[in-house]
Amino acid sequence: MNSEPAVIAAAAPDMERIVHTYGNSVLRMCFLYLKDAHLAEDASQETFLKVYRNYAQFDGSAGEKTWIMRIAINVCKDYLRSAWNRRVNVVEALGDIPVAQEYPHEDDTLLQEIMRLKPKYKEVVLLFYYQDMKISEIARVLNAPESTVSVRLKRAREQLKKRLEGWYAEETGSDRPID
Repeated sequence: MNSEPAVIAAAAPDMERIVHTYGNSVLRMCFLYLKDAHLAEDASQETFLKVYRNYAQFDGSAGEKTWIMRIAINVCKDYLRSAWNRRVNVVEALGDIPVAQEYPHEDDTLLQEIMRLKPKYKEVVLLFYYQDMKISEIARVLNAPESTVSVRLKRAREQLKKRLEGWYAEETGSDRPID
């Protein structure tokens, strides 16, 4: 019986490190998914509770960030499916987005267009560009083949390019097209 508490204590995750390392990324992802700052905070907290409760099941086959982001996305999907989910005006909600300190944005046109993409395209764009995840990591998060993730990312870029035609030149004063 004396060895049992030691095993439990050894298996407990370092939640302080996990929250410090991934807290902002999870909050941003949840906000971008839910379009509501308060729901995003709730979803972030629920994500970290699930991480704590299920950390023993983390087998390391995917990276820790990949595993945590998968939990966050699943929590957000649950929130969106729930009857409690409320519709929020995306343009108004953008003012509440938790922005990383090193990348403050002045014009939210791009983010608005990303938010208007179909969910299957939006999630790959958010994970690739906002969470700096590789195609292979995104595939693990979404439980989809890498080729599917690549195609979705390509189609999302094409849609954004069409929707944002002329915007890039206005922003930079350049006539260079978006690549």
